[in-house]
Formats: sequence, C-alpha cells, structure tokens
Amino acid sequence: MMRKLAIVLAVMVWLCPVAGAYDLPSVNLGFTSFLDGGPPAGPGFYFTQYVQYYKADEFTDAKGDNNKLFPVSDPDLDAWISLSQFIYQHDKALFWGGKWGIDLIVPVVDLDLDFDGVSPISDNGGGIGDILVGPFLQWDPIMGANGPRFMHRVELQFIFPTGKYDRDNTLNPGSNYFSFNPYWAGTLFLTPAWTLSTRIHYLWNDENDDPIREVPPTSPYFGANDVKAGQAIHFNLASAYEIIPKTLRLGLNAYYLKQITDTEVDGRDVPDSEEMIFGIGPGALWHMSPDSHLFFNAYFETDAENRPKGDRFQVRWVYHF
Repeated sequence: MMRKLAIVLAVMVWLCPVAGAYDLPSVNLGFTSFLDGGPPAGPGFYFTQYVQYYKADEFTDAKGDNNKLFPVSDPDLDAWISLSQFIYQHDKALFWGGKWGIDLIVPVVDLDLDFDGVSPISDNGGGIGDILVGPFLQWDPIMGANGPRFMHRVELQFIFPTGKYDRDNTLNPGSNYFSFNPYWAGTLFLTPAWTLSTRIHYLWNDENDDPIREVPPTSPYFGANDVKAGQAIHFNLASAYEIIPKTLRLGLNAYYLKQITDTEVDGRDVPDSEEMIFGIGPGALWHMSPDSHLFFNAYFETDAENRPKGDRFQVRWVYHF
C-alpha cells in the first residue's frame, strides 16, 4: 500500500553512462511489516502516516560493486519520505468470502543528493509523488482454539503518474509513467504470541515517453524517445513475538527486490540493467490502544545491484476510526 523513494531512481539513469540501471519506480520496500495480513481492528476507515528516512553513500553497478562510472566522487543521498494513506474496508463479502476495500496513498518526498566538488545534477525540488490507488479483498481471520491462526488479503495496486516531473531536471518527485503493482499479503500465527508475515508483489511498468534529457552521449539513454523499466518481483518478510500481551511486539523485518526483465530504451533491451536489493533489521510494534498502533522499523541494505545501498529507518502510525 505504499511507495518508497519517488525521486532517486530518475537521477541514477544519468549517473550510469555505460550500463543502464536504476530505472524501477518507487515501491514498497519495508513500509509494511508485522501483522500485514489483516487490519488491526476489523472493517472500517483507517488512516496511516508513514515517515521514513533513507541514507545511502554507495551506488552499485551490475556486479554489486560501488559504481566507478560516476562523473563526480563521494555521492551522499539523504531522503525523507512521507506517505499519507487512507483505507476503507467494507464489512460485506464479495468474491470467495473476501470483503472489499479501497486504498489511497499520497506520497511527499524531499531529497538531498551531494557530491564532492561541483555537481552537474539539477533537481525539480521536493513535492508530491505518484499517487497510488488499490482495490482489495480482505478475508476474515481463520480462527483456532486460542485465537486467530491465519489472515490474508489481495490488492490490485495502480500507480498513476501524478507526481511533479520535468525532463529537464534530473531529480523529480514523479516517475512520469504508469505502473501496476499487485500483491498478496498474509500473516500466520505460529503461536498466539508469535507471528510470521509476508507481502509479495509483482511489478509491471509502462513507458516513460518523455525521458530525462540530461544524459551523456555514451549512455544507452542518450537521445531516447522512450524508456520502459523492467518487470520485477519484491516482497517484505517480518516475524514478531508478543513481549507484553496486547501491548508490545518485537521482531525482525526484511525486504527483497529482484528485477526479472531488462529495461528497454526505444524498444531495445539494455544489458545488465536488472536491479536487486536486500535489507534486514529489527522492528517493534506498540499497540497503544485497540484502535491506535505505532510501528518502528530499521533496515540495513546489502546485496545491492544497480541501486543505492544504505540504511532505512521508519515510523508508522495506524489509526482506526
């Protein structure tokens, strides 16, 4: 239900003058974690506010090495991402017992990318990113003798190119293309106190028919009329244990992304353009009340290819009206 960095991928196209990479849009990498298979308080209206800080000082190539192709040295990225999410789940079952709902997310991004020396990169400032809309089906928990055993959901996420974008700027809050990013999420109660959750996405991207101009002549993107990011799979995985009953859960959270098809420029595949990233770290969930819940998540990235590699810290508040 979320979006990640809505700006950073655009700049990386410019920064890779030989191999194409850094083309995927912003997706849910670690925004959701514990008890993801169902809403915490049943049907109704929910508001969720995410605040995430991301810091990276490595920008990897296709082999996972720190990219030596940059025209400037010692890059340092600091990004603040705010997501405001509005969810409504009805209490009426539609297909196969799933109860329908709708999800809306509005992202706002602020990015600071610095280098040693003078940077040739321009930016379009911070602003609203691409809005996400997703109809979903939520199934009631499967109950056992000691409480819920399993709960799950399917959502069809549509990412619309509504964000701020200007091809004359390397950095933009919006991607300027449509994406389809459906997922399945589930939570298994291994015991009444110990849970295992996952969310598995597939990502398909449409063409950007107005790609960024600021690319060097050696880049496969130079003079391009359109760029189409490759398809990808990505998932979140989290496990938590209830330390204080109905109050506090502690655990581990992780995410993984793998691009499975090449990026295309003017209909031609760009070799060595697949992205990959893995992040893992600790997390906590504080049940402030039956209707108010606060998540804390940290991720430390590794195994990066054609992406920034850094650290991610997040606070997420969920409220049920």
